Amino acid sequence: MSEPYVLVLYYSRHGATRALARHIARGVEESGMRAMLRTVPAVSANCEATAPSVPDAGAPYCTEQELANCAGLALGSPTRFGNMAAPLKYFIDSTSSLWLSGALIDKPACVFSSSASLHGGQESTLLSMMLPLLHHGCVIAGLPYSEDGLNSTDAGGTPYGPTHVAGTEGQQDISPTEQELCQAQGRRLGRLARSLRNT
Repeated sequence: MSEPYVLVLYYSRHGATRALARHIARGVEESGMRAMLRTVPAVSANCEATAPSVPDAGAPYCTEQELANCAGLALGSPTRFGNMAAPLKYFIDSTSSLWLSGALIDKPACVFSSSASLHGGQESTLLSMMLPLLHHGCVIAGLPYSEDGLNSTDAGGTPYGPTHVAGTEGQQDISPTEQELCQAQGRRLGRLARSLRNT
């Protein structure tokens, strides 16, 4: 049997969500679980457009088998009009076979997001990503207020999951508080994945 892992699955167009994913993966590793970073290909309005089978840079594309076999899942997307980005939604919409088999039932999951502005729809995006996870039977793990950063943040960070305010030109780096909240979320997800797997 292969080593259990937490899948950190995201879509990122300009790099902010990818950076959040890396901090969450670091937290997962700090919990003693292995983190697997994966992304999804972009979608195109051009019916003939195809993506390479391996991305030019960044994490590899996620396979259905990698999703099915994970011990826990962190799902991340930039905000698109208060909702998850189309490429991630497209991938999630293709997982009916996993829903039919119950592959994700009782696995812990969390969500994370980035937006250009503080009120750019981060929380509604996080909630929209939770819905398919609930349909899959996942156990949603948010961020508890025992994390001091939730009470002091003046940028991203919510009890629904870690977030980042990137700025209108994507110029803002992840703040120390946003970074710590990502790592705290990863640690919590890793601990829960290990505990639920052992039951």
